[in-house]
Amino acid sequence: MEKKWWNDSVVYQIYPRSFQDSNNDGIGDLLGIIKRLDYLTDLGIDVIWLSPVYQSPNDDNGYDISDYQAISPDFGTMDDLEELIEESAKRGIKILMDLVVNHTSDEHYWFKEALKSKDNPYRDYYIWRDPLENGETPNELLSVFSGSAWELDEKSNQYYLHLYSKKQPDLNWENPKVRKEIYDMMNFWLKKGIGGFRMDVIDTIGKVPDELITTNGPKLHEYIKEMNRATFGQYDVLTVGETWGATPEIAKLYSDPARNELSMVFQFEHIGLDQIPGKPKWDTKELDFIGLKTVFSKWQNELGDKGWNSLFWNNHDIPRIVSNWGDDSPEYRVVSAKMFATFLHLLKGTPYIFQGEEIGLTNTPVTSIEEIDDIETINLYNERISEGYSNDDIFSSINKKGRDNSRRPMQWDNSNNAGFTEAEPWLALNPDYKKYNVLNDQKSETSIFTYYKNLIHLRKENELVVYGQYKELLPEDKQLYVYERYYAGETWLVVLNFYKKETTYIDEKARKGTIIISNYGDSSNNLSKLNLRSFESIVFKINEHK
Repeated sequence: MEKKWWNDSVVYQIYPRSFQDSNNDGIGDLLGIIKRLDYLTDLGIDVIWLSPVYQSPNDDNGYDISDYQAISPDFGTMDDLEELIEESAKRGIKILMDLVVNHTSDEHYWFKEALKSKDNPYRDYYIWRDPLENGETPNELLSVFSGSAWELDEKSNQYYLHLYSKKQPDLNWENPKVRKEIYDMMNFWLKKGIGGFRMDVIDTIGKVPDELITTNGPKLHEYIKEMNRATFGQYDVLTVGETWGATPEIAKLYSDPARNELSMVFQFEHIGLDQIPGKPKWDTKELDFIGLKTVFSKWQNELGDKGWNSLFWNNHDIPRIVSNWGDDSPEYRVVSAKMFATFLHLLKGTPYIFQGEEIGLTNTPVTSIEEIDDIETINLYNERISEGYSNDDIFSSINKKGRDNSRRPMQWDNSNNAGFTEAEPWLALNPDYKKYNVLNDQKSETSIFTYYKNLIHLRKENELVVYGQYKELLPEDKQLYVYERYYAGETWLVVLNFYKKETTYIDEKARKGTIIISNYGDSSNNLSKLNLRSFESIVFKINEHK
């Protein structure tokens, strides 16, 4: 496989609304990001994935775009964005724009025109169907955000499709005019010198609603190949597709370099391992740890040279990993967060860090609907209240899976509002910010932040981490995750205790190893009998050739 610049890169996702407020209106903005670029340089990242900063009425926090080529006043101006691209480039950092082209806002010019009449030139930019004879919706397709995916336009007596909010009408990718508009918009951004695109729910653009196909439709890869030819294929950029339903076989269709589609995809198979099968994400069970090992090993092994992994625990849609699958108590938060980081950053693929992950930010429990901002969570609350669920049950689900957990403002220091803003923040801070913040972490050699810096450095300095083969050991062990990485005659052994309970690892080959990094300062290197403490993780260089 030809080596690419993004193979050894580390991506940092910024949720702009929550990163840094520069004008004290309570909302993070582009100038705030510029102010913090030196922090990101210190961390060692190479790419910023910028969640949407376009013009938007914010029904879904910017993922409902009303103008793709304008910046929301909440975040600043186009000049600010151009300055961010320029200042980032000075530090060797590329900007990845969030591409949201499955749908627009219902306040986009195209949809406003489409509403005017059935014969408007923009009508066919969206997906319309007549009611059934009894007046009901065209079929039983459901919105990801609850309820029917069809919304009636009473003026024309037709339904339009929205796989997400009713204020996010789906674009009709069958229409070549829509595709050309999108490609022109993408080239507008590429000419500004961005480093690529993260593509929101890209696997839905080939939908066939009449056949109830919402993902992986028959023309999906045809569209992406066309997009590649018309836009980013002419540039040396990173493209990553959000593909909730991808298997390794599907991922290879996207990311095999010979196919000229995308650089890589986000797959979410591991994210659903604490959900009850067949139930919504809100209905959870204990993490299937053996399943976790099976999923990660499958993706590490099966892509081969026909694809590339993206590695992540957190993003703006997923609660904090240290709270959900680790232990965010004062006693174990640090070692737990470091263990998850060790696991991920030593795998083959491009790691993605979500803002605050590098200092171990935690979930924020809420007790009332008034504390919630996220539309998906509000819809869930209203739906379950109407179904007779108890408040306790509903908030148990919300506090574990709600998207606001990851969207709270960044915790920079222990001053008022954590140094994020001097105004009232758009979303309340986690009250633990006086203890857990960037300033405290940067001062400490044993902090989570320092540990992330060290892991990033290991990736930069060792081709084994980037290109090495992967082999899992002890796949049936219910507590330990143990794997090897090997490359050019060198072998590293990664030993992780995923739980609070202490346990023992014995190397079957009685090898000797030198510790490269561990999340405790005094880990043992006795591989003949390695006693592992709560959430302990140790990476060894094996002192003999494979």
